Amino acid sequence: MKGAYAVLKERGFVEQITDEALIAELFAKGPVTCYIGFDPTATSLHIGSLVPIMALAHMQQNGNKPIALVGGGTGLIGDPSGKTELRQVLTREQIDYNAQCLGKQLSRYLDFSEGKALLLNNADWLTKINYIEFLRDIGRHFSVNKMLAAESYKIRMEKGLNFIEFNYMLLQGYDFLYLFQNYGCALQMGGNDQWGNMLAGTELIRKVEAKDAQAVTFPLITTSLGHKMGKTEKGTIWLDAVLTKPYEYYQYWVNCDDADLERFLKLFTFLPLDEIAAVKTLADARLNMAKTVLAYEATKITHGTDAAKAAWRASMEAFHSRPVDADLFPSSDIPREAPQADTSAIPRYAVCRKDLDAGILIASACAKAGLTQSMSEGRRLIEQGGIYINDRQIKSIDEKLAVADFAGGSELRVRKGKKKYLIVELIS
Repeated sequence: MKGAYAVLKERGFVEQITDEALIAELFAKGPVTCYIGFDPTATSLHIGSLVPIMALAHMQQNGNKPIALVGGGTGLIGDPSGKTELRQVLTREQIDYNAQCLGKQLSRYLDFSEGKALLLNNADWLTKINYIEFLRDIGRHFSVNKMLAAESYKIRMEKGLNFIEFNYMLLQGYDFLYLFQNYGCALQMGGNDQWGNMLAGTELIRKVEAKDAQAVTFPLITTSLGHKMGKTEKGTIWLDAVLTKPYEYYQYWVNCDDADLERFLKLFTFLPLDEIAAVKTLADARLNMAKTVLAYEATKITHGTDAAKAAWRASMEAFHSRPVDADLFPSSDIPREAPQADTSAIPRYAVCRKDLDAGILIASACAKAGLTQSMSEGRRLIEQGGIYINDRQIKSIDEKLAVADFAGGSELRVRKGKKKYLIVELIS
């Protein structure tokens, strides 16, 4: 059986490491306790946090003990890494509430029962530090010259790095030392922008404990077009079902670029690598089926099987897609039959018959329903041939919704381009 580190490497999680030989030795000794920090700047994590979350899940599935560390203490300062300006300072109450929300969210990916994984908050020790003792015992081990050479600080130096931000590396380094001393944690993982902070932690452990600790960073995940993961025209894709509905979450994945498909399947699903490798040979309809599997599996991991199946049914019905062939990704439990009609997850917009009799511009309905951002965008799309009513292309910006469009029923579909749908309901 492959070890967790080999799994992470094969699936594309590993970018930088401290020492591969020492990491191999660490895993050879038995189960490894590792940690990743999560910044509680919001009530939910987003797709950009999925790589570290999935890494912890792989660690746990392969017999190791992950620690999910919510930064309730470091969040009071704000991590300058990757930022060109000072982060907004949140209140203690906001951070505590956010930390509680993130804890509940992380429990969907990790099993915290019976000590199989740990959910910790660094506010529990950082907010109790005696400043003078901290400077004497911890601060003396940090070189200001080395700190200023770190990439996370060099970027901020251009705009001005204040003293509170300058302390962040000391606190993150101390976190690693604290977890090493109290939980036997000898491995920290995180984003590539955390490399300097992580090395500060390994060096602090070496100086204080005269022992080795290791660090692994993940690559910055961007799409094949160079876009940041999880950013769309509607904004951030959140892991919270209230902030981003499961259907919208599903649509984000199913609409991924062909060039990203294999990499995303490796990173964001638990499907076997030999099944994922088959993507290289797929084209046309079967390639789209593979995207359907990606969307289903990713949605299942974040929102559960029921939500994934509901999103799958709604998407298949909306886009008249073919079911996934039985021989494609056999380990996936995605339904293989054509779904019964279920459009409950597709956005809806209600119109009254009397308003319809008076006339509702299609461009206006699209804007009010949120299918387009404005009437002007709706008009532009109509002129470009990008708006459809029940698969009928709208030709004129002056065209209005009519009772005849409902064909004796109570619903019709408005489509924007190839991928965005809206159901219009006729009410009395």
